[in-house]
Amino acid sequence: DLLPYIDALRQRLGDVGLVICLDSGAGNYDQLWMTNSLRGMASGTLRVEVLTEGVHSGDASGLVPSSFRILRHLLDRLEDSASGRLLPASFHCEVPADRLAQAQATAAILGEELFKRFPWAHADCGGSSRAMLPTTSDPLQALLARTWTPTLSVTGADGLPELKNAGNVLRPYTAFKLSLRLPPLIDAASAVAELKALLEDNAPYQAKVTFEGGAGATGWNAPGTAPWFEQALNAASQDYFGAPCGYIGQGGTIPLMNMLSTGFPKAQMMVCGVLGPKSNAHGPNEFLHVPYAKKLTAAVAQVIAAAALA
Repeated sequence: DLLPYIDALRQRLGDVGLVICLDSGAGNYDQLWMTNSLRGMASGTLRVEVLTEGVHSGDASGLVPSSFRILRHLLDRLEDSASGRLLPASFHCEVPADRLAQAQATAAILGEELFKRFPWAHADCGGSSRAMLPTTSDPLQALLARTWTPTLSVTGADGLPELKNAGNVLRPYTAFKLSLRLPPLIDAASAVAELKALLEDNAPYQAKVTFEGGAGATGWNAPGTAPWFEQALNAASQDYFGAPCGYIGQGGTIPLMNMLSTGFPKAQMMVCGVLGPKSNAHGPNEFLHVPYAKKLTAAVAQVIAAAALA
């Protein structure tokens, strides 16, 4: 509901020079971190129907194609299951040179913590070769993979009974909730439309395939940093953390930022927050790193003071 108020108050707001968003994350708790990009998101439900009701698998399997197998085949159009790479070229974009340079600097600061911070199912215990592995152990590629690379996640399923209730039945349908994270420069509405065509057209066995688009949001790439703003960020980070300001892309989405950048094209965007290592946003064990929050609050106040003098 914010945009109508922005439009109504635009004349009173005037030429906005600084926008602050405190809904983002931090690479560590040792310095001030600015978010320089956010991935977009496209979601929807993919449903494959083969029967009007379930039938005995001994009678039908082998003749009636499995709805799960058809759904898996459709996902092969979208994703290389071996590498996790999304196949449509239109879902990818080139990483801008300034973002790549910042990513290289951030990768050097954070190193292996970029992937070690996650709660892996079985971690390395004394050099065990059986430890769960990330998609890459290269810090730069790890950072780019979660900020500028499109990825697919299946976040829900329907048509599958719980294990305790599963029997020898060939199920009538399978449905997956799909969530795609899109690079910051990819339009979400276009991605949803392409996704629908890709998954629904020419269905295997002429099965009933539907893709119902859900929420979508275009990502965000930060505008250029003005000299006063860069100086203010570094000064605040040095004063309260004793280290220079870091820049990091976030894999999540804040739809409002793209709207605010469009509404205030001359403004500097101070996008930061307290979601650092192990904070587990939206999880039952989400926590606030209080010392970092205190320092961040002071740093933001100092940048506001510097904006008044710019």
